[in-house]
Amino acid sequence: MNLHTKTPKKLAIINDFTGYGRCSHAVAIPVVSVMGIQACPVPSAVFSNHMAFPYWHKVDYTPHLQEYFACWEKLHLHFDGILCGFLGNEDQVSILVDFIDKQKSAGETIVILDPVMGDSGTCYSSVSPSYVDSLKKLLPLADIITPNLTEACLLTDTPYTKSMPDNDFLSKTTEKLHAMGPSKLVITGIMQENCFHNYFSALTPSPQTSVYTTEAGGPSRPGTGDLFASIIAADAINGIPFEESVKKSADFIRTCTEGSAAAGIPIRDGVCFENYLSLIGI
Repeated sequence: MNLHTKTPKKLAIINDFTGYGRCSHAVAIPVVSVMGIQACPVPSAVFSNHMAFPYWHKVDYTPHLQEYFACWEKLHLHFDGILCGFLGNEDQVSILVDFIDKQKSAGETIVILDPVMGDSGTCYSSVSPSYVDSLKKLLPLADIITPNLTEACLLTDTPYTKSMPDNDFLSKTTEKLHAMGPSKLVITGIMQENCFHNYFSALTPSPQTSVYTTEAGGPSRPGTGDLFASIIAADAINGIPFEESVKKSADFIRTCTEGSAAAGIPIRDGVCFENYLSLIGI
């Protein structure tokens, strides 16, 4: 089929709008678009810049979410996929559960959850124990999840380990996550020395567990999780095998972080992915 006459599939992306810092919608929209997917953004909050800066302005979008989704429902819009990233509070979880339930009832919809809650063993300031419990309600609806090690531990009530987790630890954590709903998952960005390890597992189309390792292209930066989840989501809708997608995501992030370091871009300015979009474009 001629790509110029192909109708792109649609991905609803629930995340925050952040004006500066290369994360969330600012990352997801161009990435999935260049991969041939129509990005349909939903704001969970609006930030002037991400919270790694010393100050920021935030507008909570929770009071408007139900009306936002209600308009889509009246228009009978259906999405081939739903990618969920940062949610501002527990109230948004119940709204999102209702939206996902209706989408799945209307037709085939792949749900990808990036459970943004923390990193390096520490929760973000907006994340409470009750929020973690609330977010678990989304796991039975998710087909794919992309937690980092901190988030995987939070979801499974597993004590976080600062040392490199062994295969037994990762295997047990993965089993717990699969039991909560998702058939595919990847625990992203496990750092050891100068390498990042991505531990992925799939129950379908046949059971598979593996680790894909890349050398670090430079210091960890904001937005890498959004890059990873966005590529995974677009590939899932496009029917790309999960293992291939995990490798593509990890390799792309390494290229972008290496380029960002070489260009002297400040870490808090995020990942300079704009220069490399052609590597994942259709």
